[in-house]
Amino acid sequence: MTARRPKAPLLDWRDSSHWSSQPKPCRYCGFATQLRDSKRKPAHKSCAEEALAQQAADAADAYRKDTL
Repeated sequence: MTARRPKAPLLDWRDSSHWSSQPKPCRYCGFATQLRDSKRKPAHKSCAEEALAQQAADAADAYRKDTL
C-alpha cells in the first residue's frame, strides 16, 4: 500500500502582494475579500483554487475526448 501525501495547496498566498487593505467583491462569488490573485484581481483563496481545479478538470476531459 502506498502512503498518500497531503494535498498541497494549488496557490501560495503567503506573499503580501495577495493582500489589499481595501475589500472588493470576489471575481468568483461576489462576496467581499481583501485577497488578490496573481493578476491583482479580488479573489478568495478557496474560490480561486476551485476555479483552477475546474479548469484543470475541463482541460483533462477535453484532452480525453480528443485522444479517443
